Amino acid sequence: MDKNLKRMATMQRMQVTGLELFYKKGYYNTSVDDILKELSLSKGAFYYHFQSKEDFFISIIQNLIVRKVYSMLIEPIEGKEDPLKTIEVCFENAMSTAEHNELDYGFVLSNFMTEFNGRNELISKYLRDIYKMWQVNIVTILQKGKTDGYVARHIDSEAVAAFLISSYMGVRMLMVEGNSKTLSYQFLQQVRQYLKSLEQRELV
Repeated sequence: MDKNLKRMATMQRMQVTGLELFYKKGYYNTSVDDILKELSLSKGAFYYHFQSKEDFFISIIQNLIVRKVYSMLIEPIEGKEDPLKTIEVCFENAMSTAEHNELDYGFVLSNFMTEFNGRNELISKYLRDIYKMWQVNIVTILQKGKTDGYVARHIDSEAVAAFLISSYMGVRMLMVEGNSKTLSYQFLQQVRQYLKSLEQRELV
């Protein structure tokens, strides 16, 4: 195998394992030694690829967390016709995935945003950028929905985006310790009613 490809494969394997450990135990409760033990790698091998634990985590954000959030919550609503129905289906799919995940420790982005808040500004900024990308995506589709006649023109798109995102983050946290099936059902019922209230009404 080409040396560069082998290096990339090793980095990918390290990042996937690292994310699993950080997600399960938290960044500050996971040491480099924990990661190396899981991967059966030497410290020399780790520091050959990454300068520090922080550098390693940033690479995970850039290569894995962005992709996870984008593929599940951003890409599915990009460029679609009916924004409210599209957002509803997107949340249904995301909740279904979470509900059937036996190793669910909450929503990965909000977990890390909470953990790093006030403790590491550099990493917090990377995580906030993902949040902003998600928020802008929802705002954009809602604004287009106003123009296309799907969303009532008086609706504050930024406020709607903030509400939807914070609600999703909150219920994912509750699902870790609670009845995930019931919480998922209740959340989706409320989301459907809320999105219905944003529709452009026909003039009589």
